Amino acid sequence: MIENSMTPTVIPARRDWLKTTSCGLGLLALRGLFAEQAQATATSSSNDPLAPKAPHFSPRASRVIFLCMRGGPSQMETFDPKPQLTKDHGTPGLRENMKLLGSRWTFSQHGQGGLWISELLPELSRHADRLCVLKGMHTDNENHPQALEQMHTGSFQFVRPSLGSWVLYGLGTENRNLPGFISLCPLTSLGGMRYYSSAFLPAAFSATTIGKADSPIKTSRINNLQNPALTPAAQRRQLDLLRGMNQQFAADQSGDPRIESMIDTFELAFRMQTAVPDVVDISGETAATLDMYGIDQGPTDDFGRQCLLARRMIEAGVRFVEITHTDWDHHGGLAQNMPLRCQQIDRPMAGLLTDLAQRGLLNDTLVVWGGEFGRTPDDPTQDGRGHNRDGFSMWLAGGGTKGGFSYGETDDHGYKAVEGRVHTHDLHATMLHLLGLDHEQLTYRYGGRDFRLTDVHGRIVKEILDA
Repeated sequence: MIENSMTPTVIPARRDWLKTTSCGLGLLALRGLFAEQAQATATSSSNDPLAPKAPHFSPRASRVIFLCMRGGPSQMETFDPKPQLTKDHGTPGLRENMKLLGSRWTFSQHGQGGLWISELLPELSRHADRLCVLKGMHTDNENHPQALEQMHTGSFQFVRPSLGSWVLYGLGTENRNLPGFISLCPLTSLGGMRYYSSAFLPAAFSATTIGKADSPIKTSRINNLQNPALTPAAQRRQLDLLRGMNQQFAADQSGDPRIESMIDTFELAFRMQTAVPDVVDISGETAATLDMYGIDQGPTDDFGRQCLLARRMIEAGVRFVEITHTDWDHHGGLAQNMPLRCQQIDRPMAGLLTDLAQRGLLNDTLVVWGGEFGRTPDDPTQDGRGHNRDGFSMWLAGGGTKGGFSYGETDDHGYKAVEGRVHTHDLHATMLHLLGLDHEQLTYRYGGRDFRLTDVHGRIVKEILDA
């Protein structure tokens, strides 16, 4: 459910029940039109928390798509082959009463960079030279709620702003008629909105959540996109009255920023009534594009729709889009579940990278894939893997990262990252750097101290930056 007032929560599979005013304009044309409208209607950039802001230095990326794999995908079945683990299959592991479990699936090298990728991801393998694989990832907690919270906010101990909120706070948004931070099919458990909220940042920087993780995006709907009682002109007059009353109230409260954020949220919700239906309507996409994402093709349909919506959203000026795919927590049933989960995401991810590249968007769009942690190389059932915070894999593409490149290593069995170690804080610092933001300068004063996404940690992983 939505946390910030007046923000829609779910997305429509069709728009035949909506009236629009796009006149058939393409998304790029709409993006320019929306920017002009936003500039004409904004009161002033100094009073608009979402107005575009200059980065600290020249950026390589302008926007982010985060493909979050909830549950922790196994690195030994995806991007980190372990021949020694396979050789030692069935022998005692490091943990008590555990036996080593070699992977059932083979790996081969792909692209000019020779990246090792599992046979479970054949479509993505064709994009090997676009991928920057981090094999030395590690984090601080091996429980799902805490690890997910740290991946999203940098902390598992305190409520902190989401990564997407920090990005929106630092850069603003390119389209004032759409949310700057959108989370598609987010989790509603294990911490829920704590992963996507702005916490102590102004409410305008919270995510707009669309759908939920346990429901198909195709059957979801956006509520309140039309007012059955008032015309747009009447709504405008109502909002003007409400704005005046709220501004007077804010003045009486010594300019409480929470009131200003609420005013901005009301205004955004009003503008979204025109902009959102066009962006979420995929009926105008070509059959070839739908096929590329695996839409209407069984297992790939749901994630394919989300990936296509993410492309449409960033193309329309949304700054940060997150997609959540669940059920990677394979303590058992690895042989059955791992191929199915990979099948669900493989074609859509490959389609997303192809589509972004064809449209000239991949160079300045940072795509990030990964879960909250990885999996252990041992298991008592020989058909599952436990939680592993000490070593796991993620990949990045576009946005100034090296393509066809692998960085870091885990030990011979995959227990721990031993070379090229990248902590969650380091990943966040590097992502902000690619967006032109200095993670040490991007701060917000709250409770008497300056806070930042990486707290007192974080190093920029310069080794993965494209020259």
